[in-house]
Amino acid sequence: MKNTCKPEYLAKVKLLTKEETERLLSRMVGKLPHRLEKDKLSKEEALAIQMELEDEQLQEWRKMMRILKKKEESKIEATAKIAEKAKAPLNVKAGPVK
Repeated sequence: MKNTCKPEYLAKVKLLTKEETERLLSRMVGKLPHRLEKDKLSKEEALAIQMELEDEQLQEWRKMMRILKKKEESKIEATAKIAEKAKAPLNVKAGPVK
């Protein structure tokens, strides 16, 4: 768990509406809500840490989706090549059978 939050996230927290703040608070899991309850963190610091964690998770998710998309595209290309080869006429010369 991170002990400090980045200043840019603290600035973002100050711009949140009451509804957005409540939604962000409701998504907190793990040690973060306990630290908030025990007054080890201010509400703004806890929200900033939560925002930072969610941003990191989003970046990881996007990276994984790019990897999966590339794999899927390569599978599609491979099956297209196989289908293309299957459709291509065979260049077999027919000659007399002895």
